[in-house]
Amino acid sequence: MRILSTLSLSILLCLHGSMFAVHAAIRVRLGTLAPKGSSAYKHLLAMGEKWRQAPGGGANLTIYADGTMGGEADTVRRMRIGQLQAALLTAVGLSEIEPAVSGLQNMPMMFRSLEEVDYIGERLQPMLEERLRQKGFIVLFWGDAGWVRFFSKEPVLRPDDLKKTKLFAWAGDPEALEIYKAAGFNPVPLETVDILPNLQTGLITAAPAPPFMALATQIDKPAPHMLELNWAPLVGAAVIAKKTWDALPAASRDAMTQAAQDAGQRIKADNRRESVAAVEAMKKRGLKVSGVAPEIEAEWRKSAEAVYPQIRGGIVPEDIFDEVVRLLADYRASGQP
Repeated sequence: MRILSTLSLSILLCLHGSMFAVHAAIRVRLGTLAPKGSSAYKHLLAMGEKWRQAPGGGANLTIYADGTMGGEADTVRRMRIGQLQAALLTAVGLSEIEPAVSGLQNMPMMFRSLEEVDYIGERLQPMLEERLRQKGFIVLFWGDAGWVRFFSKEPVLRPDDLKKTKLFAWAGDPEALEIYKAAGFNPVPLETVDILPNLQTGLITAAPAPPFMALATQIDKPAPHMLELNWAPLVGAAVIAKKTWDALPAASRDAMTQAAQDAGQRIKADNRRESVAAVEAMKKRGLKVSGVAPEIEAEWRKSAEAVYPQIRGGIVPEDIFDEVVRLLADYRASGQP
């Protein structure tokens, strides 16, 4: 009888251990430049809570915000070696994985409205997701932060004004640096997290940024002038290593996918809304905004279009550049806003 009791207890312990192994949550470390306390960070936290509660065990999400894991190239490298399993990246970082993503962002003055940004995204993203998957990354959601604007120490109104500045440029993109130089600009290669301290020291005197990020990182204090020009959208996505995704319990994935999609929609909506509100908030603490008359916008468009031949094939793959141009022509011909 005693032997049977001991045997029964051993079987129960084994069963309990097996159940625990099945339901043990996988740990996912996510890196991002998004500031801690930002709405994007808060929505990622909410997504993580839903992941923890997902059927089948889900995942435990840890978020490393404020660029604590380095710039976006560093973040992608850390994902490749397994130090991170996920990231919220802009098109700059995503292009480290798949260059075609650059077509959603790195074509200045190409998009004339956020409706056009959405239209192109809806048509290119399925193909981009497949390319990213083939390279070992699953897209959790897409999003954007509205328009990138130029912030500067001194007023910038025309392209020639910007050419007189020391302009922040992302250090991980040598092709873009050469194109900036060829266009007559003076780019200074840095990581995104280095913008504020180098504006303060004067190493750079101008930087492109979406207004909500300028407010959150206080870029407007050393660079109190903003040009209200829709230069380019800041597009991005959250991705997770396919190896990690495939290791998740099958029962967890649907709930986790839905939680990610919900977070992405909220991040996109909040980013766009906050970029508008951020300008008003920065005005109250001294930001001076320069509007853009149609003739000035035409100067900027001419300046941007002059470097399209170098961007096509240099930064954006030729087939993607051509497809964006074709799709935009179709969209505009249809008479949509």
